[in-house]
Amino acid sequence: MMKNISKVAAAIILLLIVLTLATFTVDQREHALVFRLGEIVSVKDKPGIYLKAPLIDNVRFFEKRIMTYDPPQPDRFITSEKKNVLVDSYIKWRIIDPSQYYVSVNGDERQAERRLSQTVNDGLRAEFGKRTILEVVSGERSEIMDILKERADRDSRQIGIEIIDVRLRRVDLPQEVSESVYQRMNAERKAVANELRSQGFADSEKIRAEAERERDIIITEAYRDAQKIKGEGDAKASRIYANTFSKNKEFYDFYRSLEAYRKSFSGKEDIMVLDPNSDFFKYLRGPSKK
Repeated sequence: MMKNISKVAAAIILLLIVLTLATFTVDQREHALVFRLGEIVSVKDKPGIYLKAPLIDNVRFFEKRIMTYDPPQPDRFITSEKKNVLVDSYIKWRIIDPSQYYVSVNGDERQAERRLSQTVNDGLRAEFGKRTILEVVSGERSEIMDILKERADRDSRQIGIEIIDVRLRRVDLPQEVSESVYQRMNAERKAVANELRSQGFADSEKIRAEAERERDIIITEAYRDAQKIKGEGDAKASRIYANTFSKNKEFYDFYRSLEAYRKSFSGKEDIMVLDPNSDFFKYLRGPSKK
């Protein structure tokens, strides 16, 4: 009885080993290539459990998800102006034909990325070589990325790869070029600032001269109007005086004499040498005979 149980257990264990060697599982994130004596016999793209010949077939798995190739260092390219630029880029790609991928790069991800990098760099060199720095940095950046994606995708499909996207993360000038460009930009900004400062000074002088001219005109016109008003006032006062004093000439003469006395003797130290019988003192000597 014990022997039979042992045989059954041994048979079950052997069956499990055979099933383990004869089956494999494909994840939804993977491609599976089945090899028989080194030759590809089938490709499994759908997830599930599959059978294989034990000890004869072997399986290799490849990523089905989108992968990113991000170079560790920016690459240097030359523009149409013969200026060096540093380009930091990355590539989004995935395997669409695992059989072709295995045959082309032996299933080596690093070798595939080197092929992709070479393809994209050749495209960048060609596109940058016919554009200026300004066009590369801002004007035609999106156009360059579209051209690179189309060209790289067309070439990479020959090795079973699809290019999802090619992006230029950053386009910079080398340090030595950046310094010279900065110095040139600084000099240009200073020149513009000096020109604006000179223009502002000229405009300020023009405004100041115009203001002074207007001030002189206003002062002249105001003086003219003041003199006119003053003249009119003096004429009116003279008419009033004439009309008033014409009614009593004696009073007018007396009033004028008093005004003359007040102005002549306004200071304590004033000295006047006159004949006491002169007409100047006639109102001091007494009232007139009239």
